Amino acid sequence: MSQWAHLVAPQDWMLVLRLFVAAILGSIVGADRERLVWAAGLRTHMLVCVGACLFMIVSSFGFADILGTSNVVLDPSRVAAQVVSGIGFLGAGSILLRGEVVRGLTTAASLWTVAAIGLAVGGGLYVQAVAATVVILLILAGIKPLEERFQQHHRMHELVLQTEPGQLSISALETAIGYRARRIVRYVARPSEETSGLEEISITLTRLSHKDVEDIERDLGRLAAVKKVIRP
Repeated sequence: MSQWAHLVAPQDWMLVLRLFVAAILGSIVGADRERLVWAAGLRTHMLVCVGACLFMIVSSFGFADILGTSNVVLDPSRVAAQVVSGIGFLGAGSILLRGEVVRGLTTAASLWTVAAIGLAVGGGLYVQAVAATVVILLILAGIKPLEERFQQHHRMHELVLQTEPGQLSISALETAIGYRARRIVRYVARPSEETSGLEEISITLTRLSHKDVEDIERDLGRLAAVKKVIRP
């Protein structure tokens, strides 16, 4: 090992260190995606970060032997610049469309950001790379509960009431729900397909918590005209 050490210049060891730093920072971001069992997890983020770091190293130092040669014009930033657009193809592979819901956008964005971290490490910007890793981790793990709470607050909730035909008016329904009646965005009454002689009233509510929906379900179930409350 000592014999090989003499053959490697100190600058080369510094560049190797950058690759390992990129792998560590990429693994920190990838661990969050791995925790959520996404296909682009720990190893994928590490590879992207190390690969981007290596591209930056090659871009910065790989063409040093031809710099200054006559009739040769070299822009060392061009190799690194291609990482920004090229990583988009990998990110697109993690985006899935399931019905009307798009999944994987956050993972695609995390792949794009770890590529930026790798470029920063390859360029020797260690402080900025570490700071970006901390910020990204806070966004992925810290902001997620707030995002879920916001999405839950704006989620649509549907309740189906089985009632005697013509026995439950809209005014009686609003009176039972109280002030939360203004959250009703859809009201549909139709004959029941499951039970003959009954009517189904479907109401859709928005911007309510689970507790509010449970309270509404309980209050509606107490009405004499309501035979059954179903939450699809």
